Amino acid sequence: MEIQKLIYFHILKKTYRYLVNLSLKVIGLITIIRIMKKKIAYVGMSADILHKGHINILKTASRYGEVYVGLLTDQAIASYKNIPYLDYEKRKIILENIKYVKKVVPQLTLDYVENLNLIKPDYVVHGDDWKIGIQKETRKRVINTIKKWSGKLIEPKYTEKISSTLIKKEMSNLITSPENRISRLKRLMSSKDIVKILESHNPLTGLIIEKINVKKNKKTIEFDGMWSSSLTDSATRGLPDNSSLSFSARISSLNDMMDVTSKPVVFDADNGGQIEHLPFLIRSLERSGASAIIMEDKVGLKKNSLFKNQKDTKQDKPELFAKKIKKICDLRQSKDFMVIARIESFIIGKGLTDAIKRADIYSKAGADAILIHSKEKTPAEIFSFAKEFKKSKNFIPLVCVPSTYSKVKEDDLIKHGFKLVIYANQLLRAAYPAMQETARTILKNQRAFEADKKIIPINEIINLIKND
Repeated sequence: MEIQKLIYFHILKKTYRYLVNLSLKVIGLITIIRIMKKKIAYVGMSADILHKGHINILKTASRYGEVYVGLLTDQAIASYKNIPYLDYEKRKIILENIKYVKKVVPQLTLDYVENLNLIKPDYVVHGDDWKIGIQKETRKRVINTIKKWSGKLIEPKYTEKISSTLIKKEMSNLITSPENRISRLKRLMSSKDIVKILESHNPLTGLIIEKINVKKNKKTIEFDGMWSSSLTDSATRGLPDNSSLSFSARISSLNDMMDVTSKPVVFDADNGGQIEHLPFLIRSLERSGASAIIMEDKVGLKKNSLFKNQKDTKQDKPELFAKKIKKICDLRQSKDFMVIARIESFIIGKGLTDAIKRADIYSKAGADAILIHSKEKTPAEIFSFAKEFKKSKNFIPLVCVPSTYSKVKEDDLIKHGFKLVIYANQLLRAAYPAMQETARTILKNQRAFEADKKIIPINEIINLIKND
């Protein structure tokens, strides 16, 4: 019996030692895994134009762990400034080929929190410039979020005298190629809640649209592009708005404007003319770098849609107008050149049913967007159209021209599904009374001194058009 106990004791002792050794090995393995586990350093950036400041941030981040770049999407960037020159996929490819970068993930908003909660990085790396300005609140949210898992914020000193904005100014001549310009409108419409287009009737007004901006709620707000209007092009030449001005003359003016600007241009083509003439028009517009053509579905001698009396105005048969749309789709060299069909059913008094029918036909023919036109003093008509058209399987983005219903706010347009708003004639209407008053003041006083008080100094004009 004593021998049996000794045998059991010996077996238990050996088993105990084995288990202790096994435990030590397991603990050692876990420790090794922990030591070997790579830490993650998260860097959020737009990376539109990479410069040494970006490389410095990525290099610094790589010292702390594997670098995950949260690349802001076009939509995220458009929420606080203009969309980048390169789209998301192109920027992603560039970053993936930088040696410091382990992985690129989309960051859908300016705010980091969603990605941080998903990835739980050990470090977040950002230049110290975000302690002030638009990203100040974003920084606070990052700090509060990474505290949950004891993450740390690393803030290398901001690289002085360099920024994407400055580089973009220097590159302005390079990015105005027709190919880049054509695609920009479609990218804007897919990235922004609403795209703002303002009428330009000459190169000077184009420069105003190019450079004007306001700061609101810590965001920079600007116009996204220009409207080459048939009405204002004709008016500045003293001609009636009845297609008296040829497409050749209008394309010549368009080219002058394109020479000094870089933003997208939407071309007002009235009804497009004869279908046989469309090849010349589309070829010329694409060569110039225009982003879109808008055609209205009326026939015969043009009468401006805002005239009260539309008794003799005739609408094209929807099937025939659809052929024009399809023709342009077949002719265009770039898939990004947009065809926008303008429906005049409300103008002529045919009503909602006719407008919806036409929208379905034009969409099937290949139109990229629908401009629903109205001369009412409220947006009720176009909102009723939007509500019905949204139900259609052929729904495409909506465009409006709020000339008569000018009280409508852009937020309301967004709620009803409008992606593009065209302020179609405001600059010309503003210039005319100002020039009249100035001329009258000079005549009255027989000198220019009194007029000088109401007009901008000549230096401002010189600075507007000087060669940067």
